[in-house]
Amino acid sequence: MEDGRKVLSAVVASQIQEHIKFGGVVPEIASRQHTENIADVVAVAMRTAALDYDMLDAVAVTAAPGLIGALLVGVSFAKGLAYSSGLPIVPVHHLRGHIASNYICHPDLEPPFTALVVSGGHSHLIRVNGYTDFTVLGRTRDDAAGEALDKAARAMGLDYPGGANLDKAAKDGNDRAYEFPHPRVDGSPLDFSFSGLKTQVLNTINSANQRGETVSVPDLGASYIKAVVDCLIKRAELALDMTGDGKFVIAGGVSANSVLRRRAAGMCEKRKIKLFMPELRFCGDNAAMIGAQGFYEFTSGHTASLRLNAKATMEIDAAFPAE
Repeated sequence: MEDGRKVLSAVVASQIQEHIKFGGVVPEIASRQHTENIADVVAVAMRTAALDYDMLDAVAVTAAPGLIGALLVGVSFAKGLAYSSGLPIVPVHHLRGHIASNYICHPDLEPPFTALVVSGGHSHLIRVNGYTDFTVLGRTRDDAAGEALDKAARAMGLDYPGGANLDKAAKDGNDRAYEFPHPRVDGSPLDFSFSGLKTQVLNTINSANQRGETVSVPDLGASYIKAVVDCLIKRAELALDMTGDGKFVIAGGVSANSVLRRRAAGMCEKRKIKLFMPELRFCGDNAAMIGAQGFYEFTSGHTASLRLNAKATMEIDAAFPAE
């Protein structure tokens, strides 16, 4: 990455085929695949960018949150690379990286703005006050939106990655064929809850099976996606009312969902505010977004020592131990 905005190379080693047979990510397999591929991926990325290590300013790495085994592979490799090359190491929060994917795709985007970050493990409404200054406005109290979509897709017989395949299967479905609730968290209007929705879709499928009925996957999928997106958009509107921001950002793996992108565009057009969404190739996990956020962490002086350790959980507004 150059100056937090320009991608010089972006190399991804996908593990999707390894996990399809299990219906989801198996942490041990993910860690092993990271170990086997990380050196080659970095070498190809450097070669594609036509760079030598003495031309770099720092090494950025996802240090939290996530699957601890996979994180440890990345952090260990980054520390070795930093030590051998004499470069400073810059720890990056995973969710901050997802938000930064929009800096790559929208060179004119600058804080402050309100962001909705939705992925398999996270559903957050965040006020981005500055490039390294974040305030959590709302979050899920149980399941994340991405997890709720993945589990529903698996119950409908769709392969991993469930959320993406459910989006495709529901494209021509009737989103009013099935009724789903819109759960709320008492006393916390900006927080999300998706466990009840997930339970209802499983009950709907089980009830149909017991009666010997066939469930329409396009209709059930479309209805379910609508309910999930309704919850996301309603909370986003409340957050925008509170912040008064004229810019709204969506990020994370679920930001690739076609219904969410369409509904977000409609909401922003109605409110006459600007919408920023990452290109589809930058919605899922990727190193470019970590490099983008890493630039802003580095220029803010946020480096770490070789004692840096990975963390499975960490708040987006928390700081890594300083060097």
